[in-house]
Amino acid sequence: MPTFMKEKQMSDADANTSRMVTKIRWVVESANARIKNFRYLDRVLPTNYVPFIGDYIHIVCAISNKYLQPLSKAINEDEDIELATQMKQKSTEIITLKAYVEENNLHRGMKQWKLIQDSDIPFPQLTDEQLRSLTFGVYQLKLSQSYTQEYMEGDSQNCFHKDVLELLRIRIQSRHVSSKKYFYCTCRAGARVVGVCAHITSIIWYLTSARNAGTTSCGVKDWSTYLSYANNLPETIDSSESETESIGSVIEE
Repeated sequence: MPTFMKEKQMSDADANTSRMVTKIRWVVESANARIKNFRYLDRVLPTNYVPFIGDYIHIVCAISNKYLQPLSKAINEDEDIELATQMKQKSTEIITLKAYVEENNLHRGMKQWKLIQDSDIPFPQLTDEQLRSLTFGVYQLKLSQSYTQEYMEGDSQNCFHKDVLELLRIRIQSRHVSSKKYFYCTCRAGARVVGVCAHITSIIWYLTSARNAGTTSCGVKDWSTYLSYANNLPETIDSSESETESIGSVIEE
């Protein structure tokens, strides 16, 4: 996105706006795909058709609205309205934790932090519904399982701040940049208030749910168990040579 070109992270407002867009992106893209199901509109049209394209799209949309099933049906309309209201309200807020971290340089060095084990972290248990209220959706919750698997298997660091015990610092590997590590959370979308990014979600999900359930695997399949190393494979026998040897032995007899 152009909002963070040459920047490490989007601003609070840009990150919030991005989340508002991605929340309804599926319906918008599905509507565009439905329009392109009409062969006339699934290709590039000559420029002399520009004055008429708007009318064609109106006709196609009217046909779709009349005869096709809705792309999305509200299970509970009141809950959807409440969720949209919460997201709009959150989009105007500023993340104060980011300013506190940057002003006190808490994302640099380890002098202010004390290493601890995840078993020593006093974190409340949350239900799936409570987790979804933090993420405003299920996408981050789905990603959190793979992040948590890496967190459990990798060389993660859990830290409490020595003076402010409410601050928790956890390093976790990025999906996109192998050498990038995040501080709760400095990823490109981590400054938003509308929901939380997958990094934060994975830590909260693990500390509030998976850890208490004694989960050792988070559903990420280890496909390496189905692979064999070439240097461990048994030597193959050339069938043509074996046939020649057997024929020769018959002739000698």
